[in-house]
Amino acid sequence: MIKAILVFNNHGKPRLMRFYQHFAEDMQQQIVRETFHLVSKRDENVCNFLEGGSLIGGSDYKLIYRHYATLYFVFCVDSSESELGILDLIQVFVETLDKCFENVCELDLIFHMDKVHYILHEVVMGGMVLETNMNEVVSQIEAQNRLEKSESGLSAAPARAVSAVKNINLPEIPRNINIGDINIKVPNLSQFV
Repeated sequence: MIKAILVFNNHGKPRLMRFYQHFAEDMQQQIVRETFHLVSKRDENVCNFLEGGSLIGGSDYKLIYRHYATLYFVFCVDSSESELGILDLIQVFVETLDKCFENVCELDLIFHMDKVHYILHEVVMGGMVLETNMNEVVSQIEAQNRLEKSESGLSAAPARAVSAVKNINLPEIPRNINIGDINIKVPNLSQFV
């Protein structure tokens, strides 16, 4: 089972933290720091697997990571997970991000955090792998984008209604409305239009 997914830059600044096991916030920060120190000091030519740090389970857990440009993608998993399977999962996650953001970079993770979390939830939820087919994940993201666009049309409806009312050509604006015994004086609305 996946216990945590961490993405941080070359300076150790976390860009994505997703824990599937409860840790207090200060403990999460310590885990990120310890994980960064464990992973960043390793040479690029060595294996991408190492034992988990002392804070996140020690030898019972493994840190599996990939370093892409300025970002480290680290998955903390228990001993039941396949190292090569998780490496492949990291590759699928990064390629999906790359496809959705067209050459993903650190700023995409910062400014589009909601979309990044949505992509992550399509791949992993509750520490369990849901989908490894990148095309299926991308099609779900595109469906979500279409839904958001259609809903944004609904949120713009009040503004369109106001502009439609402004554009109505009435030959004369009624000043008095008489309905039976009720007489209504209409105020001058030209100052608001």
